[in-house]
Amino acid sequence: MASSLRSLHLQQSSFAASKSAVHGGTAGQHPGKPASFACSSSLQFTSNSADASSSLVSSSPKEYSHVFTKKGSWRDLLSLNSWVVRDYCRLVSAVNGLEASMRRLTDNELSSKTEEFRLRLRKGEMLADIQAEAFAVVREAARRKLGMRHFDVQIIGGAVLHDGCIAEMKTGEGKTLVSTLAAYLNALSGDGIHVVTVNDYLAQRDAEWMGSVHRFLGLSVGLIQRGMTSEERRFNYSCDITYTNNSELGFDYLRDNLAGSKEKLVMRWPKPFHFAIVDEVDSVLIDEGRNPLLISGEASKDAARYPVAAKVAELLVLGTHYNAELKDNSVELTEEGVSLAEMVLETNDLWDENDHWARFVMNALKAKEFYRRDVQYIVRNGKALIVNELTGRVEEKRRWSDGIHQAVEAKEGLKIQADSVVVAQITYQSLFKLYPKLSGMTGTAKTEEKEFLKMFHVPVIEVPTNLPNIRLDLPIQAFATARGKWEHVRKEVEYMFRLGRPVLVGTTSVENSEHLSDILKRRNIPHNILNARPKYAAREAETIAQAGCKFGITISTNMAGRGTDIILGGNPKMLAKKIISETLLPILTKEVPNIEADGELTFQPGSPKITLGAYSSALLGKAALIAKYVSKSESKSLTYQKAETLILESIQLSQTVEKGDLEKNLYEESELYPLNPAIALAYLSVLEECEDHCLSEGTEVKRLGGLHVIGTSLHESRRIDNQLRGRAGRQGDPGSTRFMVSLQDEMFQKFNFDTEWAVRLISKITNNEDTPIEGDAIVKQLLGLQINAEKYFFNIRKSLVEFDEVLEVQRKHVYDLRQLILAGDPESCTEHVLQYMQAVVDEIVFEHADPRKHPSKWKLGQILDQFIGIAGGRLYEPFSEITEEDMLSSLIEISGMQSITADAFSMPYMPPPPLMFLGIRRKVSSLKRWLSICGNETLKNGRHGGSLNLLRKYLGDFLIATYLHDVQNSGYDEAYVREIERTVILKALDSFWKDHLVNMNRLSSAVNVRSFGHRNPLEEYKIDGCRFFISMLSATRRLTVESLLEYWASSSSSRSEELL
Repeated sequence: MASSLRSLHLQQSSFAASKSAVHGGTAGQHPGKPASFACSSSLQFTSNSADASSSLVSSSPKEYSHVFTKKGSWRDLLSLNSWVVRDYCRLVSAVNGLEASMRRLTDNELSSKTEEFRLRLRKGEMLADIQAEAFAVVREAARRKLGMRHFDVQIIGGAVLHDGCIAEMKTGEGKTLVSTLAAYLNALSGDGIHVVTVNDYLAQRDAEWMGSVHRFLGLSVGLIQRGMTSEERRFNYSCDITYTNNSELGFDYLRDNLAGSKEKLVMRWPKPFHFAIVDEVDSVLIDEGRNPLLISGEASKDAARYPVAAKVAELLVLGTHYNAELKDNSVELTEEGVSLAEMVLETNDLWDENDHWARFVMNALKAKEFYRRDVQYIVRNGKALIVNELTGRVEEKRRWSDGIHQAVEAKEGLKIQADSVVVAQITYQSLFKLYPKLSGMTGTAKTEEKEFLKMFHVPVIEVPTNLPNIRLDLPIQAFATARGKWEHVRKEVEYMFRLGRPVLVGTTSVENSEHLSDILKRRNIPHNILNARPKYAAREAETIAQAGCKFGITISTNMAGRGTDIILGGNPKMLAKKIISETLLPILTKEVPNIEADGELTFQPGSPKITLGAYSSALLGKAALIAKYVSKSESKSLTYQKAETLILESIQLSQTVEKGDLEKNLYEESELYPLNPAIALAYLSVLEECEDHCLSEGTEVKRLGGLHVIGTSLHESRRIDNQLRGRAGRQGDPGSTRFMVSLQDEMFQKFNFDTEWAVRLISKITNNEDTPIEGDAIVKQLLGLQINAEKYFFNIRKSLVEFDEVLEVQRKHVYDLRQLILAGDPESCTEHVLQYMQAVVDEIVFEHADPRKHPSKWKLGQILDQFIGIAGGRLYEPFSEITEEDMLSSLIEISGMQSITADAFSMPYMPPPPLMFLGIRRKVSSLKRWLSICGNETLKNGRHGGSLNLLRKYLGDFLIATYLHDVQNSGYDEAYVREIERTVILKALDSFWKDHLVNMNRLSSAVNVRSFGHRNPLEEYKIDGCRFFISMLSATRRLTVESLLEYWASSSSSRSEELL
C-alpha cells in the first residue's frame, strides 16, 4: 500500500516540477498578464510566456499558429466540436483587436457604451453586429471591477452561451465569469435575462460578484432569494439581469398562475421568459428532472392512520410478509403479510373503499425500507427534512408526495402534517422549454449530449481548457467488503496527510461521511466535515475554500461537487475574513454562535496558520480597540448575526472604496469611532499577507502533487463521478483522483449486480477479502453497471417528459387563459363570459340534436329543460308556456330562411330575447358569434345543419341578452362588473384545474396496468387525458355561467326591491 502511494506521490511531483507555479483566481486572468492562449486554425492550447505588453492584442495568425492542436489526436482534429470551436476564433480575434481601444476609455466612456449599443439595436442592428464590441466592453469592465480579464477560451464560452448552446468547461475554467458576456449582450434588448444557479448561496454570490460588472456598465441587477416578499420579487424580476435559483424560479411561475389579481404577479407578464443561462445545467435539467415542482394544499385528515401503519410495518418481516424492490422503491405484500396486517388492524379487507388501509401500510413499509435517516433525510427541529442525494443539500421546501413524507414522520415519531393535494405542478424540463432561448454551462454535460439534443434541442460544445489538464486519474479499486474499503480509505488519507498533500474525500451520504470521520478521529487525523447537518452546511464556503491547504483533510458529501473551487494553498480572501472574524467577533458580541444557523465558528486543525506582520497586527489591534469602545457605548452588545453582518459590510467597503479614502475617513472621524473603515483597512492589510502566504503554500502543495480526491462509491451517473474528479487539477494544477468501491455498496444492491464473480476472483488471488482488485476487467464491469443505471434513469426521465408533454399543452392553455383574464383589457373578460355562454348552449344542443336528422327526431324537450336549468328560475318565466311542439313548429318554419338579422334574431312562436344588442360594440360581438356558429365544419355535411345553427343562435342570444339585462339592472359600474366576472372565472378555473391535476396524476399511475392488455400506456394517457381536459373546460364554463347568472339575478332583484 505504502509503495503504491509513494509512486503516486513521485508521479505527481514530476508533473508539478514540469510546469511553472500558477496561482490565480476562480474565473479569469489577472489584469496585465498575457492571455495564456489564443485561437488559430488548429486545435491545441499551449502556454504563452510572451510579455504582457506585447500580447494584449492577438492580431496575426502567426502569433498563435501553435495552438489548438492535440498532438497525434486526429479524432479531435476531425470532430465537429473542434470545427465549431475553431469558428469562434474569428470572434476572439475581433475582441482582442478591440482591447487596446477599450483600455483607453475612461470609466464614464466605458459605461456609456451600454446606451450606445441600445441605440444601435433600436435603429435596426442585430446582436450579432455588436457582439464583439460588447464582449470587449465586458472584458474591460471585469478587469477594472474584479481584477480579472477574460481568457480567450472564456470569450469562446460566452459566444457558446449567446448562441443558445451548453458550454462544457472544466472545473476552475471560470464559468461564472463567462456568463457575464452572454448576460450583458442579451440584456441590452431590455427583455430581462435570468441567470439560474442551483442554490441561494451561489445566486447571491454571483449577483454581488458578477453583478458589479453589470452595474458598472449601467444595467440593473436583481436577486431572488427564499423569504422575499412579492414586492421585492417583482422589483428584482423587472431588472435587466436577475440571478435566482431553479426552484425559486419555478415556484414563482406557479404562484403567478395561482394569483387572484394582476397586482399579485411578480414576473414580467405577458412575457416572463426571454433568455436563461443555467449554471450547472446538467444538475438542473437532468438530476432534478425526476422531481417535478409541486405546490400543494391540505387534503384529507387521515393523519391518525400513519402512526398505526408504522407500528404494523414494524411487525412485518422482509421476505416473509412482504418483498421490496430497491431499484424502483416498490413493495409487495405476500399473502401472509396481508393476513397479518388485516388481523392487527381488525379489518376484513385492506383495500376496502370505506376503510382503506392498504395505502398507509404500503407507505409505512416504503418508509421503513427505502427512506433512511441521515441518508435520504435528516431530522431537525422536529421535522424530517429531505436531503438531495445528488447535491447533498437539505431541501427544506420539499416534501415527498403521496403520503410518503407523513409515513417517514410517523416512523420517526414526529408531528404528522396533513396530507396534501397538488394545486399546481411543472417539471424543470417543461419550465425551461418556456424560454425562447436557453443556454447553460457545466463541467460535465458531454455524456448526456443526446438527452439535451432530444429533449431541449440544445447542443453541447466542449470549450478547451486554458491550460493543459495534468490530473492523474488512478484506476478504480474494488473491495469485497465495506470494511475493507473504509480501511483502505483511511490508509490513503493518512499517507497523504503525512506528506502534507490536501485530500478531499467524497461520500454519498451524511451517514457515510460521519462514519469515516469517526475512523479518522480514532487515528487522531484532523479534518473538516461538510454535509447537510446545519453546523457544517452553514460554513460550506469557508470549508471548501480552505480544502486546498497543506495538510487539509476534507470529508464531504456531494455538496463539494458543484459551484465551488478548491484553490491550492487556500483562498486568501476567506482566510483574511476568518482572521478578522476570530479577532473581532468575541469583542463585538457576547452571544455564543447558534450552531444550527451560523455553523461552527472555527475551523478544524489543518487550516492554514499565518503569523501577521507588525503593520497588519497594528491595524487589526486598532480595529479591535475601536470595536471595544463601540460595544461599550452601545446599551447592549450586538447579536452574533449583527456583528457578523457588520464585519461583512466592512469587507465589502474595502472592495468599493479606495484605500486612501478609507485612511482619510479613519483619521478624520476618529472621534466618532469609525469602525467600518478600521475593519476595512485591517482586512486589506491582512489580505495582502494572506495572498503571499497562500501563494507560497500553493507552490509547496503543487510540488507535493496537488489535491488528491478519493471517491468512496460510484454514483448512478458517470457525470457525478466526473464532478468529484474535477475538484482536482483545476487550471492546469497537478492533482490525482482515486475511486474505491465496495461490492456491498448500495448501487450494486439497487441494480441487482452480480458480485459473486468478483468475490470468487478475490478469493483466488488472495485469502484476504479486504485486498482490493483493480484492472481493465473490473473497470469495464463497473462502467457497464453505471451505463445501465444511466439508461434506466434516462428512461424514467424520458417517460416523465413524455407524460408531462400531455399536461404541458393543457397547462399552457389554462395559464395563458388566466393571464389573459388577469392582465388583459377589461372587455376581454366580458367577451370570455359571452363566449362561455354560447359554448354552454352549444353543448346542450349538440348533445340532443343531430344535423343529419329531421328536427322532429331531435330531443327538443331535453334541450328546453336543460336550457332553462342553466339559470335556475331566471329563464323559467319566459319559457313556461313553450312546449316541445312550439319549438318544432318554429324550427320547421325557419328551415328555409336565406338570411337573418344577426343582432336582432328571434324564432317564431318563441319569446323574443331582451333588446340588449344595441350600440356598435355589442352588434359587432353578436355578428362575430354568428360567424363563428356558421363556420363550424362539423355541421356542413348535415342536411339540417342550418336549422341547428339558428337554434344555437337563438338560445345563445337569449341567454346572453338576459345576462346583460340583469347586469344593467343591477346598477353597478363597469369596473365592479368586470371584477366580479374576473373573480368568478378564475375561481372556477382554479377549482377544476386542481381537480384535473389530481385526476391526471391518478391516471398516470393507472395506465401502466393497461400494458398487461398490450396497450401503450402513453397513448392511453393521451386519450384519457384529452377527454379529462375537455370535460374540465366544459365544467369550468358551465359553473362560470351558472354562478354569474345567479349572482346578477339576485343583485338585480335586490336593486328592484330597494327602488320599491
